[in-house]
Amino acid sequence: MKKSLMLYLFLLAILMNIFTYMFYSREVKFEKERYDNTTKKLRDSINLVSIKLAESNYFSLENNENAQNYFDNSASGGKVILYEKLIPAVTEKLLDLNANPKGNPFTGQDKIGPNKFIINKVKILNHRWIIADYSNGELWGEVLLKYFVDDKENITFEVNQTWLYQK
Repeated sequence: MKKSLMLYLFLLAILMNIFTYMFYSREVKFEKERYDNTTKKLRDSINLVSIKLAESNYFSLENNENAQNYFDNSASGGKVILYEKLIPAVTEKLLDLNANPKGNPFTGQDKIGPNKFIINKVKILNHRWIIADYSNGELWGEVLLKYFVDDKENITFEVNQTWLYQK
């Protein structure tokens, strides 16, 4: 009786080991597949975001080699204006005009009510165009500006079109 009990316990232990081994080996396989699927989804998401970012920056001075070459006047004995330095300079000059008590004159809007219109966000599209977002806290709009840089690196602006959205 004691021998058969030991035999049953021994067989039970072997079966438990087999089931435990199978469970953990399948769990490892399942976790590896889950990890691979998650990694693939994340890589696809990163690629998609990268493509969308590249498409959204298509119209920007940073990515437009023809517009960058516009500022290279070295062939005609002129001066080279680096676009890496030009972008922050143009943006800063435009945003500095927000300090005007009547508001930024390049929003194309006169002061409405107690708040003045100021430019919030600027995107330099190429060697000639800027698009900017402006508001007075209640009303929002967008403006398309022309900008010019002379040989002495003086920057001037000109309002081309402006749009004020309805409340």
